[in-house]
Amino acid sequence: MSDLHALDTYFSEKRETHLEELKEFLRIPSISALSDHKSDMLNAANWLADSMKKAGLENISIDETKGHPVVYADWLHAEGKPTMLIYGHYDVQPVDPLHLWESEPFDPQVRNNKLYARGASDDKGQVYMHVKAIEALFATEGELPVNVKFCIEGEEEIGSPNLPAYVEDNKEKLAADIIVISDTGMQGPGQPAVCYGLRGLCGVQIDVKGAKGDLHSGLYGGGVQNAIHALVNLLDSFRDEEGSITVEGFYENVRPVTDEEREAYRALGFDEEALKEEIGVGELFGEKGYSHLERTWVRPTLEVNGVFGGFSGEGIKTVLPAEAGAKITCRLVPDQDPEEIVEKLKSHIEKHKPVGVEVTVTEFDKGKPFITPFDHPAIQAAGRSYEKVYNVPTAYTRGGGSIPIVAAFDEILGLPVVLMGFGLSSENFHAPNEHFHLENFDKGLRVIGDYFHEIAEFPAGGLKKS
Repeated sequence: MSDLHALDTYFSEKRETHLEELKEFLRIPSISALSDHKSDMLNAANWLADSMKKAGLENISIDETKGHPVVYADWLHAEGKPTMLIYGHYDVQPVDPLHLWESEPFDPQVRNNKLYARGASDDKGQVYMHVKAIEALFATEGELPVNVKFCIEGEEEIGSPNLPAYVEDNKEKLAADIIVISDTGMQGPGQPAVCYGLRGLCGVQIDVKGAKGDLHSGLYGGGVQNAIHALVNLLDSFRDEEGSITVEGFYENVRPVTDEEREAYRALGFDEEALKEEIGVGELFGEKGYSHLERTWVRPTLEVNGVFGGFSGEGIKTVLPAEAGAKITCRLVPDQDPEEIVEKLKSHIEKHKPVGVEVTVTEFDKGKPFITPFDHPAIQAAGRSYEKVYNVPTAYTRGGGSIPIVAAFDEILGLPVVLMGFGLSSENFHAPNEHFHLENFDKGLRVIGDYFHEIAEFPAGGLKKS
């Protein structure tokens, strides 16, 4: 078993050093979506590789892909013990709109025991915690209780387009007993949670084209289709007034919510009134017959993410817009296939296409949903490690978001995936003023260190997916 006292002493003594190192990592603007930051991506990969070497890891490599590289490292000297594959990402989201940041996004600042910077919570801070936990175990025990491998990519924020091929080509190199990912959140402040499922994702852009150019509304208004009106009618056809999706066949493969899951979610005591106050809305809205947690964890969605077209400058321009468009994403649940859902969306769009316009559909990111039974031994072991440090029961939750590569790991490597995150939903990841609560940074280091010992209680090969 782990010596939490020794880990606590080590992390307490090294806290300021570790924070300064993390700030170095966060200063690198590793924005994978923007080509101008290609050199920054390589700088971040090199920084991470150096940090891994200093921690005591071996066989470190920066592996090329068709896009940004993957950082690999391992330590494989725990004979007869399980091997843990740790996944994360060193790329970050763009920072727009910049004027809403209270401090520069790549100039890390600590305010009220929160570390503000792009990537602080998603996912540099959480990746770095695993490296430092390993460093602490080497320093306090001289070795690791389990075998470890790292696979840290640079393209998660753009949908991991090249990682499935990398995993497929390196199945033997990445072979393990479990996959551990810290890129999810806790249930709330002081409320740890192990996430055992994620929704999948698919997205499309709809472009509506009417006349060959914008038309004068006085000369043509009422006689020619307005591209924005056509788009609005089309978008309105996707959902009914009670939040149900009206695309034919959309729900046909959805796995029902079990009574056991519903009871587990009710037991969490989720405060919908507090949520309304936090996000600033008078009422919550969603599919009839389901609670907020069920709507956001175990039910699929269809959301309009953006609409564009026509004149939006100051004043009025009296035209009939010739073009309009919208971006749509669907969050998918187990047994839904993103390729099939996109085809259903296309069929729906063709069926409901307004007269007088042409409509084209462009496909975007796709990711399959994922689930590991929450009674799996590796999941329960994570819960025990949280409880030792936080001194409260661990919640077992499903996440409403998507990490597309998780399903690929599940399919290609066939391993149980443990999602043990330390972020909070209020930390503005993907938005201005992203931050990481340092209370969870401090406690998370200790949780991870203990988890290595929890997994060491199982023999190699003893954690197969059920």
